[in-house]
Amino acid sequence: MGNLPVLAPEYNHHPIGGEQVQQTLLARALAARGHRVSMVTADYGQPEGAQWSGVTVHKAYALGAGLPVIRFVHPRWTGVWSAMKRADADVYYVSCSGAIVGQVVMFCRRFGRKAIFRVASDADCARETLLMKYWRDKKLYEYGLRRAHVLVQSARQQELLARNYGVSSYLARMLVESSGASRPFASRDMPVLWVNNIRWLKRPDLFFELAGALPELRFYMAGGGVPGEMDFFERAARDARAHPNLSMLGRVPYHEAQALYGRARVLVNMSDIEGFPNSYLQAWAAGTPVVAFFDPDGLIAKEGLGYAVSSMEGMRNAVRKLATDEREWRAASERCHAFMAREYGEDAVLQPYIDALVS
Repeated sequence: MGNLPVLAPEYNHHPIGGEQVQQTLLARALAARGHRVSMVTADYGQPEGAQWSGVTVHKAYALGAGLPVIRFVHPRWTGVWSAMKRADADVYYVSCSGAIVGQVVMFCRRFGRKAIFRVASDADCARETLLMKYWRDKKLYEYGLRRAHVLVQSARQQELLARNYGVSSYLARMLVESSGASRPFASRDMPVLWVNNIRWLKRPDLFFELAGALPELRFYMAGGGVPGEMDFFERAARDARAHPNLSMLGRVPYHEAQALYGRARVLVNMSDIEGFPNSYLQAWAAGTPVVAFFDPDGLIAKEGLGYAVSSMEGMRNAVRKLATDEREWRAASERCHAFMAREYGEDAVLQPYIDALVS
């Protein structure tokens, strides 16, 4: 529902996450190749049926509309189905675990259409890690998961789905939008960068701890609060002010955030649970190494794209090395560029999605 702020720059003051970026990049790429592509989003006040980048947008419901409890059915479920009918697609693609997966699959089964679900996080792959509050949402999600054509971001997600749900899936890598020409070490004015929505799951507290442990480096934090966790965001903002070497940039629109990766020497990620962060790909495309606890399919360690660490001490040492040692940084940066050129050409990344659409 939150794709429009990525697709349409005039709405980019609204919060987004990684999967909104992925769905939008996929829609644009397919539209550019001559496919008829439409998108169902929330109602941000945009005209019904308007187009951006060749993608037609149908609005489902306004965020926050409806009465508690009742709004689960109307306007949300009814709004989604109404917009899906207006789209009149042959194939419907949905991502992120939640009740909407079941709702989309039910629509497709009723009207003889195909449903594709793409896993967005490792948390989507086991009952005990699902980020859902209500039993009904979990049951609708499982209903859809078992009846959709399922795509995953990593071999780990593929194994988790098979083990926990008995569901087979197909690997589909992520698209990436380059941030432009890569800067040399000396002109990168952001030694350490963190990009994420500021919520507990992303562990901004550990970023503050890292900044406190490395007072000789400047730290930059890009991200805003999300609905339901605004109290946490306010606490995080207060904690950030205790660190004189840390600058909070606030929410940076996706179209402007691209430039940050090329200014950073190191991107850090403190999360324990992720899918395959867009920020990793955007950083590597800009020649920026990543230091993180979470290493999808062991790529960081295997390809030398920064450092995968298991402790705060390891995090401190890796960040200090890459942010201050130009020779070490340059070698890692060159590996990032080479990896992205070899593995993430758009045509190659798109092929599993096209295979899923036409199979």
